[in-house]
Amino acid sequence: MLDFNALISEKSTNKQALSGTVLKQINTQISNQINTGVLVLDAEFNIVLWNRFLQVHTDKDAANIIGQSIFIAFPELPERWLSRKLSAVLQLNTPSFCSWQQRHHLFELPHTRQITTDSEFMAQNCTFLPIDTDCEHKHICILIEDVTDVCHYQGQLQKTLAELAQMSRIDGLTQIYNRRHWQDSLVQEYAKSRRHTKNLSLMMLDLDHFKLLNDNYGHQCGDMVLIEISALISSLLRVEDIFGRYGGEEFAIILPETNLTGAMELAQRICHSIATAPLKYNGQVIKVTVSLGVAPLSEQTSSYEELITHADLALYQAKAQGRNQVCSATNMATA
Repeated sequence: MLDFNALISEKSTNKQALSGTVLKQINTQISNQINTGVLVLDAEFNIVLWNRFLQVHTDKDAANIIGQSIFIAFPELPERWLSRKLSAVLQLNTPSFCSWQQRHHLFELPHTRQITTDSEFMAQNCTFLPIDTDCEHKHICILIEDVTDVCHYQGQLQKTLAELAQMSRIDGLTQIYNRRHWQDSLVQEYAKSRRHTKNLSLMMLDLDHFKLLNDNYGHQCGDMVLIEISALISSLLRVEDIFGRYGGEEFAIILPETNLTGAMELAQRICHSIATAPLKYNGQVIKVTVSLGVAPLSEQTSSYEELITHADLALYQAKAQGRNQVCSATNMATA
């Protein structure tokens, strides 16, 4: 007599076995076709499986890799750091992640992008997944995603943004700070000096007879003079000094932690260096001088605007007294 229950049970068993085989084939094909590295480790961090992505991007033989410690197969890995991370995944049974922004790469896998990057290895996002199976042994799956393009273009974007930010602060002709950034810096330095009771001096300087120079030699010559004088003054300043183009042929220098004596010495050095500088344009020697006004921060100075006013008044005094000289705001006398 035909046992229908046994027949049904046998068919069901065969169907399940067939489904398991098909499922394994599907998983294998997916694993080998995705553009992501798949690396499976046992609890001792030995490699039990890896996919075609890793086979293609390394020169390692699969037969020698399987069963080998991940730290022997990939000696470039940060063993101490990665061991802690993998152990935490096993113990807590929770996924973990490492992005290219934290570490550019873990595995030294050469990228194949048609772009020039700072590294010969692909930038990677690595995901660490605990794997539960029917057996009592625990495993970890490491997914390695190639994010070289993202890393490269993010870097290009950051570089462009930095250049734009720099352009917003720099005078296009002289390549020193523009007035807006210079004045923002003065606001900060004024507040800092007031808060910490520090010395602060301000220097304003103006090229003498600059309009006449433009009229005689042309604006291209005038531009050359502005560029050369800016470079000369920059070479005489400290790193912490803040030099900017205040407008036209007028410049300004913020001198943090500098008293009047120090500021006057620098002003005299600038005045002398410019007056004796061998400037030439189209084979002709160009004689250029500057007038300078210096103002120190005092207890009576009520604002940074007042400090600018004092330095400006000293500058006008230097011009009124014959130019090519330095005046201070304290006594309006020629230094």
